[in-house]
Amino acid sequence: MREFSSTATSTLQTLFAKRAVQGQGGLLTGQDPTVYNTTDPLRLWVIQLGVILMMAQLLGLMLGKIRQPRVIAEILGGILLGPTAFGRIPGFTNHIFPTSSLPFLSLTANIGLCLFLFIIGLEIDPSIIRRNLRLSVVVSLAGVLFPFAIGCGISVGLYRNFIASSTNFHYFMLFIGVSYSITAFPVLCRILSALKLLDTTVGLIALSAGVANDVIGWSLLALAVAFVNATSGLTALWTFLTCVAYTLFLLFPVKWALRWLARKTGSTVHGPTVFYMSVVMLILWGSAFFTDIVGVNAIFGAFVVGVIVPREGGISIAFVEKLEDMVQIIFLPLYFTISGLNTNLGLINTGTAWGFVFAIAALDFTGKFTGCTLSSRALGFSWREATAVGSLMSCKGLVELIVLNVGLSAKILTQQVFSMFVLEALILTFSTTPLVNLIYPPKYRTFGLGVVTVHTVSEDDSEGEKYIGEGSVVVEDEAWRHRFAVVLDEFSHMPGIMALTKLVLPPTAEDPASRGRQTLKTSVNALRLIELSERTSTLMKSAMTERLISTDPLVGVFKMFFGEESDMPVSASLSVVAHNEWAHAVAEHAQRHGSQLVLIPWIPPWPGSAPDPSELGSSQSRGGKPELNPFDMFFGLPSKDNSASTLYSHFVRGVFRHSKTDVALFVDMGENAGVDGQQHILFPFFGGPDDRLALEFVVQLCTNPRISATVIRIGKRSEQPGILRPESAFVDEKAEPGSPVTLSGNFPNTIYAKPNTAFLLQSETADDLTWTRYASPSFERDTHAQLRSALSRMEFTDLSHALPLHALVQRAKQLRETHRRLLVVAGRSKRLVQEGLEGELKQLVEERKYMDHEMVRNTVGDVATAFVVAAGAQSGVIVVQGTGDGVVDV
Repeated sequence: MREFSSTATSTLQTLFAKRAVQGQGGLLTGQDPTVYNTTDPLRLWVIQLGVILMMAQLLGLMLGKIRQPRVIAEILGGILLGPTAFGRIPGFTNHIFPTSSLPFLSLTANIGLCLFLFIIGLEIDPSIIRRNLRLSVVVSLAGVLFPFAIGCGISVGLYRNFIASSTNFHYFMLFIGVSYSITAFPVLCRILSALKLLDTTVGLIALSAGVANDVIGWSLLALAVAFVNATSGLTALWTFLTCVAYTLFLLFPVKWALRWLARKTGSTVHGPTVFYMSVVMLILWGSAFFTDIVGVNAIFGAFVVGVIVPREGGISIAFVEKLEDMVQIIFLPLYFTISGLNTNLGLINTGTAWGFVFAIAALDFTGKFTGCTLSSRALGFSWREATAVGSLMSCKGLVELIVLNVGLSAKILTQQVFSMFVLEALILTFSTTPLVNLIYPPKYRTFGLGVVTVHTVSEDDSEGEKYIGEGSVVVEDEAWRHRFAVVLDEFSHMPGIMALTKLVLPPTAEDPASRGRQTLKTSVNALRLIELSERTSTLMKSAMTERLISTDPLVGVFKMFFGEESDMPVSASLSVVAHNEWAHAVAEHAQRHGSQLVLIPWIPPWPGSAPDPSELGSSQSRGGKPELNPFDMFFGLPSKDNSASTLYSHFVRGVFRHSKTDVALFVDMGENAGVDGQQHILFPFFGGPDDRLALEFVVQLCTNPRISATVIRIGKRSEQPGILRPESAFVDEKAEPGSPVTLSGNFPNTIYAKPNTAFLLQSETADDLTWTRYASPSFERDTHAQLRSALSRMEFTDLSHALPLHALVQRAKQLRETHRRLLVVAGRSKRLVQEGLEGELKQLVEERKYMDHEMVRNTVGDVATAFVVAAGAQSGVIVVQGTGDGVVDV
């Protein structure tokens, strides 16, 4: 890109030149919109942009199905639009990409390339190298020096067969060596994200080495360009020393000035201001201009400016968020098209040329793979982990294309050699994902420290952590839960999760309700979930979790309220994972911390056409969720509802399915009046494992003197002629009795296979014993004081009704008249229960005219859905599910 400054100057002169008078009719007057006009290039540029974007999007959707990074589609799209494929169509190149229009297209692409290198500089986190200095230096140097030597070796054969003798061999050898030593760090990050390797040991090694390799690679490229552009060795030395001096000027005085200005303008607190961004943009383009005119490429100046932008207060992430969409959607495909127009695979038309293509790819992979594998193995990692690192570091992508384009513009590479290396970059990048999956499948993965998940412990957490790994603490023969895992995801769910957490925690020592009450040593482990998407900004967040967890507002509010105000041991962890992996992250977090109950919030969809409250003002709901892919139909996949409420419902159902810990879901009905005053609970007991767990949960809640409960056992009823029992359309006859059935979609529903008679009898016996234990307790004198106190505030009744759901809704309304705060607790599933409620629930839905009830039912079960449908009868619903599928011991 040596001609960057001259191209910009000539383009501006053309644009400001005197225009000839043109017809104003345009297409209506018979003018061809594809005819290029140097005084008005916008028309053709828009056509070119449309063709390029459609090609990139089309290939991206198809290749995304085989988990290939987007850069593969963009490289392939550029090649197809060039002389290799579409260029062979008569008139295509002359009309869409005429030679006279390429300077304007190239200028736009190079502007985007400078912005992209600025983003790459923002991605470089020096703290990653500092934390893993030995690992970064050893693996990155081995991944640079060994491939560089092999590249210099193969350059001899390439020079003799394909390069004219007038080209300086040493410059050619230098460019081939640099292209071999490069690793595409942006592509590497996206592959790690797509394969869910960011929090693994291999991800830690590759990320650390990739950062260091990126810095070394761009330095080598700057050196190579300095040599090529210099007229003599002394000039090259002066150019390189000037570049070094300028880099040091940026890294110290300018960096300090930017940090001071960020603090002065408040950018470290409220994000970068317009003034601060303007200053950074001026420095960016000034730096690109300076490095271009001194004989080094403009992209190097843009890269260094990205490195010096302060990381304090998330400024670098904010810059990336503001720039990444335009750069990735518009500018990068333009640059790949410029490369594709210079790529002609038809020139590889001899056996010798094809032999060198495979030799280039094989030797490039061998150099990277061998160097990084042996160095990783020398550091003590297993052979499987070391070979996975070697495979990951061999990805090329955009960065090698930048090196190749610089060599082509400098006349060091011919179009034939350029095409050979483009094909090699495509082959290596394409093979990275399947090769890593083959070498390092999920069952062999180990997790590193500090890459994606960060865990912080409060000062008082030692008392809570000492119980991890033990069973439930037994208080007066009652196994009550005292270690809780709390999920924090977005602000709209904070009222619900804080109300549920406040409800399950015992009163504080200052609370009058705690006097004379034996309390458990309770601990809370909060998990903050941030969605990991393909966006560069979220990938940066995954590498900056240590800073994020200390500044995250949700974690701060939660720890302030429950840690300091309630004097409760509270620890916080932060995970940056893909949205479809949130459920696994919650299950692993609960298991890792020995939690006994997972607490999660959910806001159900509003009836009718009202908006989902979780979609109002929530950046988390708007960004990065799975998008509609029109190619789903070609792969036999059903269409998806991607509303925020539906996606969160999928997450909740995933937690219910994968959690090895009991789960309590708070269904926020939008009436959070708080839980500090008197609270009354309504619990309908139908029977089954989840209802038995829910009954124990209600008893534990009632140990708080401010909470009372009404427990209603629903008896057997006869089927009513007006209510039809629907067929079990979703039941798998091959499923085990009492086990959940997974449908053809991605998430399980609350539908269970029909249990056999033995299971039903055993479950009914367990129901009777559990009910008798609490409804008709027999205590010895002066024992079980706390349990007796709890049961004294609980009313146990029986109900046999033809329409039990209607009767329960009516009872809730009656209780609401005498209790200001009413809460409903329900077991999620009715497995191992003979009575079906589907018909009555359908009737209730029709009466209330509630929409989306199927999603609610699949999430919380039949009983809870009845209370959600009858909105206004209660202030909230808690849905409980146990871990076991069988029957508890009795």
